[in-house]
Amino acid sequence: MEFLVPAKQLYSTLSGVSKVINSKNTLTILDNFLLQISGNVLSVTASDTENTLVATIDVTDASGEGSVCVNARRLVDIAKELPDMEVRIHINPENLAIKIEYPGGAFDLVGIDAAQFPSTAPGDDTDEATAEMLLPAKMILSGIDNTFFAVGTDQLRPQMMGIFWDVKPDGITFVSTDTRKLVRYIDHSAEPGVETSCIIPSKPCVILKNLLSSDDDVKVVMSSRSATFTTEHISLNCRFIKGNFPDYNRVIPRENPNVITVDRLTLLTAVRRVAVCADPAHSLVKFRLSNNCIELKVDDANVSTLAHDKVECSYDGRDMVIGFSAVYLIEIFNTLTTSDILIKLADPSRPGVFLPDENSENTELVIILMPMTVTDF
Repeated sequence: MEFLVPAKQLYSTLSGVSKVINSKNTLTILDNFLLQISGNVLSVTASDTENTLVATIDVTDASGEGSVCVNARRLVDIAKELPDMEVRIHINPENLAIKIEYPGGAFDLVGIDAAQFPSTAPGDDTDEATAEMLLPAKMILSGIDNTFFAVGTDQLRPQMMGIFWDVKPDGITFVSTDTRKLVRYIDHSAEPGVETSCIIPSKPCVILKNLLSSDDDVKVVMSSRSATFTTEHISLNCRFIKGNFPDYNRVIPRENPNVITVDRLTLLTAVRRVAVCADPAHSLVKFRLSNNCIELKVDDANVSTLAHDKVECSYDGRDMVIGFSAVYLIEIFNTLTTSDILIKLADPSRPGVFLPDENSENTELVIILMPMTVTDF
């Protein structure tokens, strides 16, 4: 078997597929790519038993068909150093010797029998499809971008270690939470035409974010245990997180009479500035709201530091002192992209609701953040 393939495209594909492979695998065969040649198409497969990613590359001057496994890290490193031109790859099916040739040089490797690669990978899920939809990649990427920062990391709450997809015929609601903050992003820019729900783990979300182009159309097929995302050149199958996601609509406060309208970048800059003096154990920033002004105060009694700042705003509500984590506020202000944002509050003990002053067409973004206990300003 042999074929010609552009070195730059080969490296790009191998690098993307390698993101599925764990740094440590229980099965050593999963440290390898499965390379398959069929006609003028090279397929590259990687798996970690929970996720399987297949990418295809169009090759030329191909002869012979077959498959072989090769160490992923070494092949990526080799592809990275190849000159930017077409290279010839020859695979001997008898002894699995692999030769990568380019003008003036060559690399020699030894492959592994492809039969050792798991034949029951997640991509071969035998579950019948329960939902099938065609979505613009831009919709999926926006859902991930707006919710990923709030995904939980607590192993004791596995249901929160991913993004919840609540699919309705007229749109998708993406939700994530770690119990301290919650994001709900509703997108009606496309109509899935089906109704289902699932929790997509954080790892495949990162892979999709890295591999999808906003111009792609993505075919999504969901079964009872997994989802498969397919574009022209990639196919990713991922297992769902088992369990029930919290009822997110019940968590979002409905009555919030105290409303702040403020310039996002001005407040973000002020929070970053005063956070330098915050106690790293909790990053508490105190806010005093009154007279169309937000006063920010941070102190760390352990090292006797204090910071104070003021930001002008439009405030409709009663005077109030409330505290939030600077780390979470910075994440929220970086996720919201409008010039002005709204902060709606009920009282110092209830979650704050953070909103863009105007949502993009066919979308709705709501972020809530639990306050921290503040005894005085």
